[in-house]
Amino acid sequence: MKAQASQNTVEDGRNQNAHDDRESVRKGAWPPAARLSAGLLLPAAWWLLYTNLLPLSLFLTGALSGVAGFDPEGHFGKSLGFFIFETPKILLLLVLVVFGVGIVRSFFTPERTRAVLAGKSESAGNVLAALLGTVTPFCSCSAVPLFLGFVTTGVPLGVTFSFLISAPMVNEVAVVLLFGLFGWKVAAIYAGTGLCIAIAAGWVIGRLKMEKHLEDWVLELPPGGPDSGEERMGWAERVRYGQDAVRDIVGKVWPYVALGIAVGAGIHGYVPENFMASFMGKSAWWSVPLAVLIGVPMYSNAAGIIPIVQALLGKGAALGTVLAFMMAVIALSLPEMIILRKVLKPRLIGVFAGVVATGILIVGYTFNLLF
Repeated sequence: MKAQASQNTVEDGRNQNAHDDRESVRKGAWPPAARLSAGLLLPAAWWLLYTNLLPLSLFLTGALSGVAGFDPEGHFGKSLGFFIFETPKILLLLVLVVFGVGIVRSFFTPERTRAVLAGKSESAGNVLAALLGTVTPFCSCSAVPLFLGFVTTGVPLGVTFSFLISAPMVNEVAVVLLFGLFGWKVAAIYAGTGLCIAIAAGWVIGRLKMEKHLEDWVLELPPGGPDSGEERMGWAERVRYGQDAVRDIVGKVWPYVALGIAVGAGIHGYVPENFMASFMGKSAWWSVPLAVLIGVPMYSNAAGIIPIVQALLGKGAALGTVLAFMMAVIALSLPEMIILRKVLKPRLIGVFAGVVATGILIVGYTFNLLF
């Protein structure tokens, strides 16, 4: 009887383990053996594909030219080759960085971010807010709830603006894609100047004491505080958070990536060499403000605009002018201004846009002189 009972216990344990495995798969959590295999195979597959993109793109372009009858060295052939090579390259970089930073972001919930920034002095708060903006999962679409959350927990207005400028402009996608496409110098230049703009703009807005130019209903909101009941994550949950970030972010931005690469491919294949130098080069003093004016009405994220930046630089545009264009698209987009109008009066929006635009112009002219 004891042997039979022991056998039944073992069998029940096996059934329970099998049930738990099925539940884990159903809920999106893989069994340990599957997680280990994926952890080893997926990075190897990523590296193998990434390092062989150039020969694969050349092979595909040649094969398509043989079927469709176009010249692979002609305008269309160059555009198609650019698109075939850059699309998987940027998407692979995007997947890698979003997963890695997704894990980092699991440590920075909105509640924790507000708790870190609340009560800080303005100068230290501006620097800290700009740095936090580079690793937090916020964009222009979340500008209003973030703004309200910061203001009601005692974060100074200037510190809040440092965060709101840095979060979309100096994000990990922009920095890593710039590093992958142009090298560490361009990536460092972009990140450094973007942080300087966010810190300086927030400090200036804080010095102007413009709290009275918030909408009246914002000033009447009761004070709030961070959620003290925040649940701590284990590493398995953080990895799943990274996986969810890949599904969510890459799933949303890939159309912008494809569109940006298509525009860049058209510039790469059809625009004559050095054509962009005539109105986006160093010699035209008005090229930087023109680039900012062109960029403001546009709406794109870093992943979508960087392929266009790559093509512009390849056709003779100056680095400072192109950086100014990119910063204007990401940090001064018209949709974000419309969203912020819900909580800011027109004068404060105008000051915000003017201070950030001034910083971008300084960056553009400075790097056109230096490079």
